[in-house]
Amino acid sequence: MVGGRSAAVDVRESLRAIPCQGLVSLVTGKPHQGQRGFRMTPAFHVAGAAASICLGLGASALGLLVASASGGLLVLLGWAMTLHGMRNLRIMIFHHCAHGRMWGHRGLDRFTGSLISGLLVVPDLQAYSVEHVADHHSRHHMSMRDPTVRTLIVTLGLRAGMSPRAMWRRLVRQLASPRFHLRFALARVQACLGGATWRQRAAIVVSYGVLTLLLTRFDAWIWFLVGWVVPLTLPFQVANTLRLCARHTFPDPGDRSPARVHVANLTSAVFLGDAAPPRELAPAARLASWLAWWARMAFVHLPSRYLVITGDTVCHDYHHRHPNLGGWADYIFARQRDVESGHPGWPPYREVWGLVPAINLVFESLSAADPNLYDPALIPAAERRRLSTFDD
Repeated sequence: MVGGRSAAVDVRESLRAIPCQGLVSLVTGKPHQGQRGFRMTPAFHVAGAAASICLGLGASALGLLVASASGGLLVLLGWAMTLHGMRNLRIMIFHHCAHGRMWGHRGLDRFTGSLISGLLVVPDLQAYSVEHVADHHSRHHMSMRDPTVRTLIVTLGLRAGMSPRAMWRRLVRQLASPRFHLRFALARVQACLGGATWRQRAAIVVSYGVLTLLLTRFDAWIWFLVGWVVPLTLPFQVANTLRLCARHTFPDPGDRSPARVHVANLTSAVFLGDAAPPRELAPAARLASWLAWWARMAFVHLPSRYLVITGDTVCHDYHHRHPNLGGWADYIFARQRDVESGHPGWPPYREVWGLVPAINLVFESLSAADPNLYDPALIPAAERRRLSTFDD
């Protein structure tokens, strides 16, 4: 276990006394031992993402009608809800469509993924699927062929041997750079259209052309720009980048582990939460500790879960062990069942608690990685100039 108050403290088990354990499991991303909760399905995730987007658009629209500070808060709430739905569509629904495991019907998976690609301006499904399976779910995982590595090394400019503190500075500078976000947005358009068939391109162009005419006819541009375009651009790209920085660690120099050990060592679960305050504290100290705990859950861990480590990102290690299992939709409990069954044929699972500790773990592993294996010069110059928008 990484993160939490102490490596000796089981964070999730310390939270069993809190009411609404199903909600605690959803927020933290981890059930307690033996918990058998509700069963989630692909349709549940699609409906949840769609409802979040619709409610977010409604809140943003209402906020524009309210000329006060409360209107501004409604717009912010709307952005958060819309972004949450968008990110779940992208990193969960679209991702499993690329694996052909969304609905159990390849044609329907392709249709759903292509629709999301055009809606969110993310890579074409077919091109992404080929790259994702061939270079990310393969022996090239976390090598310079892996798009995850290329994004960190080339797009963000992180380097093996660089200190984690320097990596954080580089990350913050990139996320605050208008040039970075403009290049990111243009790269998304290129990735969306570049790998699509001419029919898909025509459908996208016609759809956006009709939308432009409708927005102009009904003088609704402000509603569209504020409610949809804002969360789809800068916040979407910030969440994309932070999530990618927290997902996979780099192998130790000279690592020659067996394939399954190698895969297991490069991906940890990312859970959100802190261990409950110790019971033995004095009443005043215990009250202060619980207030601090609730503050961190409300203002640190919940936003991280809702906006960055969304959907099945918390259990991404389970996906890399079993990428072709059809029960991915029930990710929280599927991973826990695998843990409690002794994870047959695989080494023990690893976990990290908190978004910042997860990013620190990745940065520390890159700092210690072999610089000869992660040299940007290994990538052709033409490819280095192409900004990656990969979000595994």
